[in-house]
Amino acid sequence: MVNRRELSFGLAGAGLTLAGLSAVSLAGCSPSSRADQDFITTKGQQFIRQGKPYYYVGANLWYAAYAASPDPAIGNPGRLERELDAMAQLGITNLRLLASSELSPLKNSLNPAFQTPDGALNESLLEGLDKALALLAERGMTGVLYLTNFWEWSGGLGTYEAWTNGGSYIDMNDPAHPWPAFPDFVSQFYENQAALAKYEAYVKSLVTRTNSVTNKAYKDDPTIMSWQLCNEPRPGGTDAIIAKRFKAYKGWIDRSAALIKSLDPNHLICVGHEGPKGCNDDLALTQTAQDSPNIDYTTAHIWPQNWSWADPQDLEGSFPTVAKETRAYIANSVTITNALKKPLVIEEFGFPRDEASYEAGTPTKWRDQFYDLIIKSLLESHQRGGEIAGINFWAWGGEGRALHADYRMKPKETAYVGDPPHEPQGWYSVFDIDTSSKALLLNASQKLSARA
Repeated sequence: MVNRRELSFGLAGAGLTLAGLSAVSLAGCSPSSRADQDFITTKGQQFIRQGKPYYYVGANLWYAAYAASPDPAIGNPGRLERELDAMAQLGITNLRLLASSELSPLKNSLNPAFQTPDGALNESLLEGLDKALALLAERGMTGVLYLTNFWEWSGGLGTYEAWTNGGSYIDMNDPAHPWPAFPDFVSQFYENQAALAKYEAYVKSLVTRTNSVTNKAYKDDPTIMSWQLCNEPRPGGTDAIIAKRFKAYKGWIDRSAALIKSLDPNHLICVGHEGPKGCNDDLALTQTAQDSPNIDYTTAHIWPQNWSWADPQDLEGSFPTVAKETRAYIANSVTITNALKKPLVIEEFGFPRDEASYEAGTPTKWRDQFYDLIIKSLLESHQRGGEIAGINFWAWGGEGRALHADYRMKPKETAYVGDPPHEPQGWYSVFDIDTSSKALLLNASQKLSARA
């Protein structure tokens, strides 16, 4: 998720070769065919867990590995345990976790990070991810691990570019490089063989890791629901750049998914796609991006304020537009996933607090109505055994709070909330005292359980 304005256009495309990979096709090794009942698999357009359809209410918790780090300058494992307990009490069973970050020259990027330009890994953050997975397992939760980011807040693809192109980069929202210069720049990653090689090296190291807490290999851990190639990878920003780079983009998706399947045939894989907005509202491209046989399910992200559907100063007046556009976006995402015959997860959705407040406990009347739209789509799908199999709201802020009057996070601060460091702290967070939002989530999870 990122603050941005959008364009629209059209195109079609396919295939590329990544650095150092031989062609691998592992569709026949889909986890859908595994006998092991502990791993989440797919059957038709449903997830299956322990022999039964698995529908879930989930959350985004990007900071889990940071909070769980044993380094006191980074982590607070006790807090993470409390946060997980609080979410478990709401019936939240799936968490989407940041599983990488790249030490970056870009503004508003996480520091410290999982890896440095020379490929050195931060063992305290990896141990934090180990601990987070162990805590999820204790609570019967599952996790989606995204392996990098299109946006700057965790380093991401633009940082891989800077590491390998002599140090050139563009900051998001730089007045000298207005939108869509940033996504156009970042999309060079898909054609940069040195950057691709660094990404692949990290993917290999993480997918083949053994958990230092449980002594279980990641590939053998059913706590992991899926590997996600990237958070919101886009083929570019302008029509011309997307037309130029879509083939490379699609090739990166296909080959990266095949690489992961070759290392770990037990787990599901998804792209981390936003849905139509990730391809400038082109449904055909959005479908093509997720049609690899090694991509097991599709995803959609919904951001009404970021996409100018919602006016934060007039949420009541703009909400009819929000409702209309949200329903249409879900319908388009369903059309795409049905064509691919895969499950769909609405894995990011966020909405501002009333009167554009960032303070915990302030009213969330319109956020709750937006959440209700998403929840109803899940419950209706669940009732008919349909394709919308899960939702993950953005994001759990829990007991975290902004530390400064401007609601901005500074480097190396550890009062993590659901909003990453490039955004106001509290913008989209659900805090521990947001009672109405929590009640909505609890009611949704209870309805899923009652119908199971």
